[in-house]
Amino acid sequence: MKETELKALVSLLDDDDKEVITQVQEKILSIGTAIIPILEQEWENNFNPTVQQRIEDIIHSLQYELLKERIVSWYTSEDKDLLTGMWIVATYQYPEIELEKLKQDIEAIYQEAWLEYRGDLLPYDQVKVMNSVLFGKLKFGANSKNFHSPGNSMINVVLETHKGNPITLCVIYMLVAQKLKMPVKGVNLPNLFILSYKDSQTNFYINAFNRGLIFTRQDIENYIHEIHLVPQKSFFEPCSNVEIIQRVLRNLIMSFEKMGEHEKAEELKLLLIEISDGGDLGV
Repeated sequence: MKETELKALVSLLDDDDKEVITQVQEKILSIGTAIIPILEQEWENNFNPTVQQRIEDIIHSLQYELLKERIVSWYTSEDKDLLTGMWIVATYQYPEIELEKLKQDIEAIYQEAWLEYRGDLLPYDQVKVMNSVLFGKLKFGANSKNFHSPGNSMINVVLETHKGNPITLCVIYMLVAQKLKMPVKGVNLPNLFILSYKDSQTNFYINAFNRGLIFTRQDIENYIHEIHLVPQKSFFEPCSNVEIIQRVLRNLIMSFEKMGEHEKAEELKLLLIEISDGGDLGV
């Protein structure tokens, strides 16, 4: 379909006939994301609030379908790259964000840490360097004042504001640490996401939400006892990238539900189902 024909099709969105509108919307959706630039242009040139809302709804539907395709493709890929997964989730709110920009931001943090890092450092000293750079020099930290903001689960927002929730701060910490060849991985604790540092001789844990505080397995056992849960292996061992993205989605679902944005919460629940194998999808 030529651009002139596409524009003519979009112009029909100001029709008052509901049946016509439905047919036009279905036709536009069938074309796919290629029509988004024309829709955006029409939105800017049209001053009818009803038409603008129709255009916004169509754009969102197209972007959501693209997001669903991306996350399924990621889930079925072999490597399941963590930064790519975080980028896909962030495009739900920020569809224009580019993966390359996130890679550059992580690389910049890595370069800051690399300048102070030496391969012969002992494990605790390696963590001290990471903590000094991330939480001291770059001022990353907990967004405790607005803990349930959806932005806390969007890696692009956290990279920009340097404020986030436990899991997003841990993801950034882990991505940089792994580039430094540190054996750091995520751990799914109830109500708190943490990091594990584990090699052949050393095993301890890191709380990125508390400026990289180091603690032990006994500390986790005490924590589990305090919140009256039965200890499970998953509370102490590294989790997969899929489990991390699942938890990020659950956090977002909870955030949107608290804000009363139930439609967004339901859309994210559908995404969560796409990357789950029938397990517990509760938030």
